[in-house]
Amino acid sequence: MSLNTYSSREFTRDVSAAKRAAERSPVIITDRGKPSYALLNIRDYYQLCGKQDVTLLTCMDAIQGSEGLDFEPARLDIHTPPADLG
Repeated sequence: MSLNTYSSREFTRDVSAAKRAAERSPVIITDRGKPSYALLNIRDYYQLCGKQDVTLLTCMDAIQGSEGLDFEPARLDIHTPPADLG
């Protein structure tokens, strides 16, 4: 696995590029030429920590005091007019 390196200045100028690079491999962010931070995509982070991917449902279940709460949202009945293509 190759590492991408960004200086702090490069990272600040183009965070999106660093995030795209982190999808492929970890990104090292340097301050004055020395590594200071590592940017990982969340899958790599979970793998490193030995955790499974966390879903929204898992997060909601982890909230203290949420035991026994039922959440049944009302079904939306949305009607849209047909498109006028003429």
